[in-house]
Amino acid sequence: AKAQAGGMLLALLGWVSSCVTTFVPLWKNLNLELNELEVWNMGLWQVCITQEEGVVECQAHGSFLALPPELRISRLLMCLSNGLGLLGCLLAALGLEGWRTCEDKPGRKRRLLLAGGVTLGVAGITTLVPVSWVAYNTVLDFWDETVPDIVPRWEFGEATFLGWFAGAFLAAGGLLLACSACSTRTAAPLAPACRQAPAARGLAGGHHLHPKNADLVI
Repeated sequence: AKAQAGGMLLALLGWVSSCVTTFVPLWKNLNLELNELEVWNMGLWQVCITQEEGVVECQAHGSFLALPPELRISRLLMCLSNGLGLLGCLLAALGLEGWRTCEDKPGRKRRLLLAGGVTLGVAGITTLVPVSWVAYNTVLDFWDETVPDIVPRWEFGEATFLGWFAGAFLAAGGLLLACSACSTRTAAPLAPACRQAPAARGLAGGHHLHPKNADLVI
C-alpha cells in the first residue's frame, strides 16, 4: 500500500509538471548584450520578451511547419505525454487497494494497476525525449564555432529542468506501481492456503473427538 501511494504521488506530480513544461515559454533563454534590459524566452508555442519594468510581450510561432524539427516533434511528444500521463493516473487509481472498485475481482485490479504503471512509464519517456533533444541542440548551437561571438546564444530555460524532473517522476511512479502490481500477484496465491489452515486444523481435531463421542453413546 505504501509503494502504491508513493508511486501515485510521484505520478501525479510528474504529470502536473509535464503539463506545465508543455505550455510555459521557458524552454530557452536569451540575453541580448546590446540591450541587457530585455530577456527573450522561447517555448513550444510562443516567444516572449520580458523587459526591466516587468512588462511581458508574447507572440505565437507563425507556422507549425516553419518551426525547427525538434520543436515540431517536441510539441507532438509532449501532448502525447500529457494524455498518456492522465490515462495512466486514471488506470492506476482504479487498481489501487484503497478503492472499492473491482474488489471482487482482484485480478482485474492488478491488471489495471499494471497497465497504469506501464502507461506512466511510457509518458515519462515521451517527456524526457523532447526535453533532452531540445537541450542537446541548444548545447550544439551554443558551442557552434561557425557562428560569430557577437551573435547572442540561446541557453537552457527553467522548463528544461522542470521537464527532466517531470519525466523522472513519471517513470519512477510508473515503475513503483508496476512493481507493486507484480508483487501483489505473486503473493495472492498464498491467501487461500492461509484461510484454509484453521478449517484444516478444525477437521483434524474433529477426527480425534469422534471416537470419544462414540464410546459415550455406547
